[in-house]
Amino acid sequence: MPGVLYLVATPIGNLEDVTLRALRVLREVDVVAAEDTRRVRALLDRHGIRNRVVSYHEHNERARVGELLALLRSGGSVALVSDAGTPVLSDPGYELVRACVEEGIPVVPVPGPSAVTAALVASGLPTDRFLFAGFPPRRRQARRRFLADLARLPATLVLFESPRRLSACLLDLQEVAGNRRVAVCRELTKRHEEVLRGTVQEVLARLGTAPVRGEVTLVVEGAAAPAAPQQDVEQVLREALAGGVSVREASEVAARRCGISRREAYRRALALSEGC
Repeated sequence: MPGVLYLVATPIGNLEDVTLRALRVLREVDVVAAEDTRRVRALLDRHGIRNRVVSYHEHNERARVGELLALLRSGGSVALVSDAGTPVLSDPGYELVRACVEEGIPVVPVPGPSAVTAALVASGLPTDRFLFAGFPPRRRQARRRFLADLARLPATLVLFESPRRLSACLLDLQEVAGNRRVAVCRELTKRHEEVLRGTVQEVLARLGTAPVRGEVTLVVEGAAAPAAPQQDVEQVLREALAGGVSVREASEVAARRCGISRREAYRRALALSEGC
């Protein structure tokens, strides 16, 4: 029987943010594969865990995949962890996960901290639809194309960015997407945690010229959904009402299909039902 590859989420800053299940898995597996062995050892030492730790990063990934696969094929278990947060998200690990899936080796996520979801829920921007897009390109032209492609999507965007390039990224974002609402989330869960909310212009003004420090997650307001033509909304409502559904049910159908608010859809449905 093959072993199990565990994808273990670890704290993104505050070492208290680790689950009991994660600690148990880290204690019981045969080996912990870590992007930064020093950081994971600090976590293990804090909780009195003595286990074998090996490095797994972008520079040794190909060689390490073979070693870990051999262990897993023989029935051993591996816990993969990143520098911080949930592994494989903009971090090494995809090659190992893909290889395990192809060989039928179980891959088990152990959920926990994530800078993506932490920033999203604290941003004050819509959370019902979002896209995580990793790191923007470093070069300006490539970054502008990258942001322009994303800016068309009607979903909140979550990006990682270097503190050294944050201001340049925001300026590019303003040029290609306008003065949207954003949230710059810095040093989440750490002592100097900070969330700057506002339009791109407002946030740039607050950042000023002082160097930005710490790890940054950028959350960007998505594109506004195009307004549905009046006749399309009314057509959907008439068809729904003719089918015998209630005004409320008809309005929910129209809101979902036409991309308008439920309040607006209900107002129009009520007017049609009353013959106005």
